Amino acid sequence: MVIKVFLASSSGSTAIKKKQQDVVAFLEALKVDYTPLDIACNEENRMWMRKNVPEENKPANGIPLPPQIFNEESYCGDYDTFFNAKEDNSVYSFLGLPPPPGSKEALQADRAHIVENGTHTEETNAEGNVDESTEVPMTERNGEAHAEKEQAQAADGQEEDGGDADDEEDEVAEDEEEAVEETDEAHAEEDEEQEEEEAE
Repeated sequence: MVIKVFLASSSGSTAIKKKQQDVVAFLEALKVDYTPLDIACNEENRMWMRKNVPEENKPANGIPLPPQIFNEESYCGDYDTFFNAKEDNSVYSFLGLPPPPGSKEALQADRAHIVENGTHTEETNAEGNVDESTEVPMTERNGEAHAEKEQAQAADGQEEDGGDADDEEDEVAEDEEEAVEETDEAHAEEDEEQEEEEAE
């Protein structure tokens, strides 16, 4: 597929020159192969461009201005539609080209296959059938199962924490009882010593 960009090499309009430069520079940055076709020096190019721009895309006077972009014989758009596609990261689809892997547009296309409620796209096996081994259960798709798991884990954690707290309370109680017993023993020893002293 050849991208054709119709340009006017000797345009007196600085706005047209700037638009043409923007389109060409962006295509070159993306490393998109294109063919520039001059309508100022080639009457055949001018007539072909005017004839093949769809009526609904022509201005009120019926004469489309450059730059005009085509993919082979298919009309892609003018500068304004190109600019909008650039802003939306959809230049490749605007040009009718597949986006290269890893590009923003390819990543957006991958995300578009994910259903809004978070389900994953169904993967197919070699026969083209849905591969059920990778399918996510329905309850996990909408997050209910995950939420239930988290709630159960939180409840288990509280029970465990509560168990630890009970153990600590038991240890504290035992320590207190031992301290009381030691105190009682100490008092008993003191009482015995006093009685012995009195007896002497």
